Amino acid sequence: MADPTTERMPAPPHDESGHTWHHSDEVLFGITKRGLVPPYAPPGYESDMPAFGGVLSDDEIRAVLAFMKSHWTSHEVLDTRAELLRNNPEKR
Repeated sequence: MADPTTERMPAPPHDESGHTWHHSDEVLFGITKRGLVPPYAPPGYESDMPAFGGVLSDDEIRAVLAFMKSHWTSHEVLDTRAELLRNNPEKR
């Protein structure tokens, strides 16, 4: 449900119940470092996802993403993610 004060969707869960695992490591890194801006969102898209590039080093961002990915353990999610990335080169 959208937040009525901003009319924006809340952040998705980053476990297997959310959609974060659908994205490649490169896209997840870019969104985390630069925020949800083009090319990760359409021009003019308003998001509450900030850029963490000025707060976290690249290695720290990779560590956060590795922690999130460590919760993606089901064969269904891992197999589906591998297939999505293999069949959709722009998500790589």
